[in-house]
Amino acid sequence: MAPKKEKTEKGEKSASSEDGSAMILKYLKQQNRPYSAIDISANLHNKVTKAYTVKALKALHEQKLLECRVSGKQMVYHAVQEASSEATLDELAAMDDRITSLKEQLESVKVQEKSLKAELAVLNSRVSSTELLSQIGQLESRKDTLSDQLAHLCKETATDRIVTEEESNRVQINWATWKKHASLRKLACRELWLKCTEVLPDSVKSREELWESFGMEGEL
Repeated sequence: MAPKKEKTEKGEKSASSEDGSAMILKYLKQQNRPYSAIDISANLHNKVTKAYTVKALKALHEQKLLECRVSGKQMVYHAVQEASSEATLDELAAMDDRITSLKEQLESVKVQEKSLKAELAVLNSRVSSTELLSQIGQLESRKDTLSDQLAHLCKETATDRIVTEEESNRVQINWATWKKHASLRKLACRELWLKCTEVLPDSVKSREELWESFGMEGEL
């Protein structure tokens, strides 16, 4: 009997050296169902002994890596089940409220964005201070150039003789008189032309055409 016991201890020692606990845990996770120590040892083709499997299962259970339950007269173990990812009704209701709140915030942000874009468009349409200063500088430079040109022209046309107010008034009176004479002569010419063109030649359609055919200048 002593040699048989020695063989079992060697088996346990061999399993430990091969990290039997990791092998057992991996197997239970892959199968995702409960097994007893006997079944695990047999399904692993005795890579771990029953005695070692019992100890390893107990240690893994204490580490909360496995769950244990009583099935008849034996203990069965299975991998710890991950928490369900399905949400409860309360969680779903909270999510719906959150979605509704975010939608309302989104609408508010869109309105604010539209308002800010309108303000930005107005600001972009205005001339910046830098551009205004540049335009002012250009206008001042243009003004100086025109002032120099005006001074040069005044210098070229200046005379020693100054026209008096009396002379200026006399010129204005003469201009008005001759303008009146010209208007009267134009009126007389027009009336005479109308009399002369009451009857037109057959080849002429209008007074204007006859006027132009004579090479007369000015409006009729």
